[in-house]
Amino acid sequence: MMNYRKDLENMPSYDGTEKYYRIKINANESTMNLPPLVEERVLTRLSRIAFNRYPNEEYSALVEQIARNFSVSESQILLGGGSSEIIEKVFFAFGGAGKKVVFPQPSFSMYKIYAKAAESEPVPFDLDEKFDLDTDKFIKKIRDVKADLAVVCNPNNPTGNFLSVDRVEEIAKSIDCAFLLDEAYIEFYGKSGVNLVAKYPNLIVARTFSKAYGLASARVGYMIAQPEVTRMIDKTFMPYHMNVLSLATADIVYQMRDEFVPRIQMTIAERQRMSGRLQAIPGIEIFPSKTNFILIRLDKAEELKNYLESKSIGIRYFSPDAPGLKNCLRISMGNREENDEVFAEIKNFSEGLK
Repeated sequence: MMNYRKDLENMPSYDGTEKYYRIKINANESTMNLPPLVEERVLTRLSRIAFNRYPNEEYSALVEQIARNFSVSESQILLGGGSSEIIEKVFFAFGGAGKKVVFPQPSFSMYKIYAKAAESEPVPFDLDEKFDLDTDKFIKKIRDVKADLAVVCNPNNPTGNFLSVDRVEEIAKSIDCAFLLDEAYIEFYGKSGVNLVAKYPNLIVARTFSKAYGLASARVGYMIAQPEVTRMIDKTFMPYHMNVLSLATADIVYQMRDEFVPRIQMTIAERQRMSGRLQAIPGIEIFPSKTNFILIRLDKAEELKNYLESKSIGIRYFSPDAPGLKNCLRISMGNREENDEVFAEIKNFSEGLK
């Protein structure tokens, strides 16, 4: 008899099924591969890898770089398989039977899954109708339920909105549990809470290489926290959990991160341009964004999704039972030509020209 872990059958799962699209703007990925100069350096570095050795040297090199950039000690940095693994391990470190994790909704769908995987109780906190987080009520909720971990995605996925650093600090100083700040999209916003780590021992900041640096395939992320926090969270990782190919690639990418600045600026400009153009289409509500995507709402969201798919354009549609996201679609930014085609097809749909 196969005796699976209790409640495994009832665990929610994340659907990562891939489908080919001519224009793929459904996963918040970068639509551009590495800049040519970066790619050249990466390939040169990979050609010198000692495949017979564990990745100690590569892990340490990337940690050293990140610590130097943020003027923190290397003992304050941990690496993971994308920020997703970092988040998962934070949930494991502070979760467990009887523990409670508070997070806004709608937000990153994996928070609920990670909470359940850690055998913790997920406690979602509803954003308002404009997807803003009422920080006073959020703090009260954390206190009332005696939470063991609070999580905020800033800027928020999938809504695109953001909290100021002052509002992040208000949360950090007002709660006495661990506070995870998920900054997966921070490069598109530019106002990080990472400097607050020195002031608030409960604050943990998670970052990723997947979005601004276009390294989704390599699965590399990192966290910054105070040394005692990283020491404890490190216990949840398996030995050698990062592979040498991803670490060496991320090391080069981080060394050459200035090469990505024009691409980040282009993405921001395209987001602003697309937001302005979509606002001119009747019946479509556009939500402000500080990310590499735009969230829109319209009555015929599912029909629009199906229409775009018929044109081999993939965008993210949220099921009607997704909290707060009824009739919403998320559109990641492609290059200018892709965005022009997406806009033209949405306009055609709205005008009945499909």
